[in-house]
Amino acid sequence: MPVAAQKQTRRFRMRDIVEDKRILLMLALGFSSGLPLLLVLGTFTLRLAFSDIDVKTIGLFSYVALPYSLKFLWAPMIDRLDVPLLSRVLGRRRAWMVTTQLATATALLLMAFADPKTSLALLGFGAFLVAFCAASQDVVVDGWRIDAAGSDMQGILAATSNLGYRLGLITAGAGALFIAASGGWQIAYLSMAALMLVGFIAALLAPPYDRPVQAAEQAAPTSRLWSARRALVEPLTELHARFGPALYAILLLVALFRLPDFLSGVMASPLYRTLGFDLKQIATVTKLYGVWVGIAGGFAGGWALARLGMFPTLLLGAFLAAASHLAFAWLSAGAPEIWRLIVAISVENFCGSFAGIVLIAYMSSLTSPAYAATQYALFSSLYALPGKLIAGSAGFIVSAIGYPAFFTFTSLIGLPVLALCVAVGRRTGVKEAAADGNSPSVSPLPSPARTPKTA
Repeated sequence: MPVAAQKQTRRFRMRDIVEDKRILLMLALGFSSGLPLLLVLGTFTLRLAFSDIDVKTIGLFSYVALPYSLKFLWAPMIDRLDVPLLSRVLGRRRAWMVTTQLATATALLLMAFADPKTSLALLGFGAFLVAFCAASQDVVVDGWRIDAAGSDMQGILAATSNLGYRLGLITAGAGALFIAASGGWQIAYLSMAALMLVGFIAALLAPPYDRPVQAAEQAAPTSRLWSARRALVEPLTELHARFGPALYAILLLVALFRLPDFLSGVMASPLYRTLGFDLKQIATVTKLYGVWVGIAGGFAGGWALARLGMFPTLLLGAFLAAASHLAFAWLSAGAPEIWRLIVAISVENFCGSFAGIVLIAYMSSLTSPAYAATQYALFSSLYALPGKLIAGSAGFIVSAIGYPAFFTFTSLIGLPVLALCVAVGRRTGVKEAAADGNSPSVSPLPSPARTPKTA
C-alpha cells in the first residue's frame, strides 16, 4: 500500500467508522446477498434428501445454481440499463437492488409452496429463479459497494459486506434447518422470503451513488455492442501478452483447483441423511460450528500466504483441499456418531476455506491494475463453472460405487491439480506481477471463501 494511502487509513477513528451510515447499510446488503445462496444449495439439497428424493436427481438439481457462475454474462446490462420508471425515482443501482430483492423473495415464496413429492419440477424452477435473481442482486450490490466506498473505505466496506454475507449464510443454513425441524420446510422458506426485507429496506435507505452515464453508454446499440466486446477482449489480450502460452496452463489450474470440492459438495447433504443424522444435528455441526471452523481456515490461509509466500501456500492449499475429502470417506464408512461428523466437518471446512483464500490470492495476483475487475471476474467464474457443470453427475457416481469410494475418488482428482501447481505456480503469481510493476489490485475479500460442505 502506498505511504499516502497508509496515512489516509490511519486517520480513521473507530468512532468515524461506527457512525458512518454506509457501514450498517453494507452489513444489511451483504446479509441480503448471502441469504439466498444456501437456499438453492446445501439447505435445498437437504430438503430434497429429507423428502426421499433419489440421489441421482439431487445431483442433477445442483445445476439450478449455475446463474451464480454465469452472472458475468448479464452484469454489463445491469450496469448500463435502467429499470423502467423505477430508476427515475430511486436511481439505477437502487432500482436494480429493490427489483432483484423483490424477485428473489417472490421466487422463495414459490419454493415454499412447492412440495418436492408432488411438484418437484416447480420447486426446481423456483430454485433456478432464486439463483438468477440473487446472482443479479450480487452484481448490483457489489457495484454499489465499490461506488459508495470511493478510495478510502474499500477495505472496510469489503470486510463489512463479508460479515453480512456470512450472517446470511448462517441464517439460511442453521436458521432455516432449525425452523424446518420445528415447523416444516414451508415455514422455513416463508421465513427466509420475509428476511429479504432486510436488504430491501437497506436499498431504500441507501444513497444512490450512481456514477455518471458515459457518452458511450448513450450511443447507438452498435456502438454499445462494440464497447462491450472491447471490454471483454482487451483484458484477455492483455493476459495473453503478459503470460504467453503459459496462460492456458494457468487457466486450467484455476478451473481445476476447487473441482473436487464442487463435485463432492453436492453429495454431502444426502450423505448426512443416509447416515441418519437429523436436521438439528446437521444444523448445529455443519451450519453453525462448521462456519466458524471455515473462518479459522481462511485466517490460516492468509497467515500462510504472509509467512510462506504464494507458491508454497498454493501447493499446500491444493494438497489440503484434495486430501480433506478422505475425512468424508471415513465418515461415510462408519457409524452415524456425532463426534465423527464433527471431526469430518472440522477437517473439510478448515482445509476448504484455507484453499479458497489461497485461490483468491492467486487469482488476484494474476490481474493487471488496468483490467483488474474484469480479469478477476473471469477468473472467479472459471474456477466455479467446470465444477458446477460436472457436479450434476455426482449422484450417478455415488449410486454406482457408494459414498466411501466416491469421496476417495474426489480426493484423487486433486493429484493433477498438484502437478499443475508445480508446473505453473512458481512461474506466475505475485513475483512475476511485481516484476512487471503490476501488484495485486483486487481486494482479498471479494466474496466469502465458501466450502461446498457448508453450502
